[in-house]
Amino acid sequence: MAVSDQIKKQFVDYIMLQVYDDQYIDRQEEKKILEEGIRKGLGVEEGLALMRQVAQEKGLALERDAEERAKEMLDAFATNDGKVDKKEFERALAILAKHSKGRIPEPEMKRRLKKMMEDNGWKAKEGGLFGSKWYSAIN
Repeated sequence: MAVSDQIKKQFVDYIMLQVYDDQYIDRQEEKKILEEGIRKGLGVEEGLALMRQVAQEKGLALERDAEERAKEMLDAFATNDGKVDKKEFERALAILAKHSKGRIPEPEMKRRLKKMMEDNGWKAKEGGLFGSKWYSAIN
């Protein structure tokens, strides 16, 4: 079923209303936006595609995309030597902060990255002669 241009415009307007104050779409807002799209006759994939298009055109930050970029970076680091060291973790943290436009507090970003690592079986490289327990300290 083809969705009219009028429906798409209304959906885009709804997206812009949701991000009016902070230019950021977190997962809860994303779900709310997609639910509105479904009510208007859009499918989830079409709604997500429109949301991403609007985000790119208007310079909005999508939490989902910011986390995906950080996850890809952690994956690359873990693939390199089997572990993620503190410097690599901090680079992924900086990417997440940049692409989420600073909307997620640093302690929360660290917890999310740690969870990503645990969910994917990626190990942290910590300790050593002069090392610290930087990863273990994240809670």
